[in-house]
Amino acid sequence: MNGFLLLALTSVVLAGCAATPPAVPTPDPAPTLPSAGTVAPQTRQFDRWITDFRARAQQAGIGEATLRRALDGVQYLPRVVELDRAQPEFTRAVWDYLDRAVTPDRVALGKDKLLQVRREVDAAATRYGVPPEIVVAIWGMESNYGSNFGSTPTIDALATLGFDGRREAWASGQLIAALKIIDNGDIDHDHMIGSWAGAMGQTQFLPSNFLAYAVDADGDGRRDIWGSMADVTASTANFLAQSGWQSGQPWGVEVQLPAGFDFGRADASVRQSSAQWATEGVRSKDGQPLRELSDSAILLPAGARGPAFLVGPNFRAILRYNNSTSYALGVGLLAQRLAGGPGVQAPWPRDLATLTRSQTQELQSALNARGFASGEPDGMMGPATREGIRRYQRSAGLAADGYPTMDLLERLRRP
Repeated sequence: MNGFLLLALTSVVLAGCAATPPAVPTPDPAPTLPSAGTVAPQTRQFDRWITDFRARAQQAGIGEATLRRALDGVQYLPRVVELDRAQPEFTRAVWDYLDRAVTPDRVALGKDKLLQVRREVDAAATRYGVPPEIVVAIWGMESNYGSNFGSTPTIDALATLGFDGRREAWASGQLIAALKIIDNGDIDHDHMIGSWAGAMGQTQFLPSNFLAYAVDADGDGRRDIWGSMADVTASTANFLAQSGWQSGQPWGVEVQLPAGFDFGRADASVRQSSAQWATEGVRSKDGQPLRELSDSAILLPAGARGPAFLVGPNFRAILRYNNSTSYALGVGLLAQRLAGGPGVQAPWPRDLATLTRSQTQELQSALNARGFASGEPDGMMGPATREGIRRYQRSAGLAADGYPTMDLLERLRRP
């Protein structure tokens, strides 16, 4: 998807209805270039990079008219580099994320928007088997229902990222894809806008995903995820369908775990049917029988003290849209609320302090030093770190949920 983008939260309400697509905002005005005699060395280097890239784009089959229109006036955007290189020290707890993502206002607005785009989203659901509420929830999460999908010129953003070099191969590939979109006539250069990281339109497709999954649902000959709600909803549903969405199955369900449950089994790699989990004593939080879920896993997003969820293939399909557990939970829970269902019923352990990036790095180093391999100390929680935590927790007689806490770090700091 959309790459690991920050959730755009805004209170601006999008006017109009399904019959009148939202107006496409115009891009931010390009900065005034300095005179030829005062061009900064960085600008000259950027120009040389563009010249070299143009040759690669020509070899990729991009038309000369598209190259002239898109690249002759391309701008280097220093702010894009700043945002790309920023690695926030403080991480947001899952409950804080959800507090901001699934607000009463967003639920209420989403219900209104669901009515407004009912014809389009029902057509997408019929064609791809993805519930309307899921599609509208992604729309709400990605751009607050179209009111804020960015105003950065996509070509400028991707060219800047390519020139910067940290992710040159990735950014260059996305830039080629963006040029192909313009070359195909789906959108013109001036209206290809989105986030600083290159994601575009009302549900924030990267250019490569646009080429793979975008749909011309309204039959006008263009795949328009900026202004056509038929194309927006169909493209989003197609993305999920092609990512493994299973029609008729929920994204997941909040559950109650039995006494004595082995929290080490709450791992994405431990999968079985909901019927098998039920034989182990796993129950729906509302007391109803577990819905059919194939190949499902127990998810503890806040460790053993927080809510538990049983998630299946559709949760993993959402993760392919944005590989963040908090994001996928946000989509699922927002969709659940839009359909009239409840929010999270079990309390979050809000007294737990979330580790900072440097504290997580210290935790990883301490685990490695004690022989509990947790991978390279990079301050990022991944499968290796969670497994290292579990192994340490088992050795200390703790619930092996793999969840990093300040108490755990304090234990590891002791001689």
